[in-house]
Amino acid sequence: MSNPIIADNKPAKVALEKDKKYFFCSCGRSSKQPFCDGSHQGSEFTPLAFVCDESKDYYLCQCKNSANKPYCDGSHQGFDDDQVGQSAS
Repeated sequence: MSNPIIADNKPAKVALEKDKKYFFCSCGRSSKQPFCDGSHQGSEFTPLAFVCDESKDYYLCQCKNSANKPYCDGSHQGFDDDQVGQSAS
């Protein structure tokens, strides 16, 4: 399995609505980060569908290495600015 692209080395703060279905970008190639725009087509990646329990601000992973996707777990702290746009190896 190949590694996703590091879209950014900080989380995205987004206001999400309760009971609405969202699609998280798992490949790192989407131009609509942290959400899927279909850029994974032709790859082994698929978007992660999720629904929130409450309407509020959430911090979503953009390094694509969180153990708690789509939510940030701090894994981005292991990546430097020069690694953004590169594959996490």
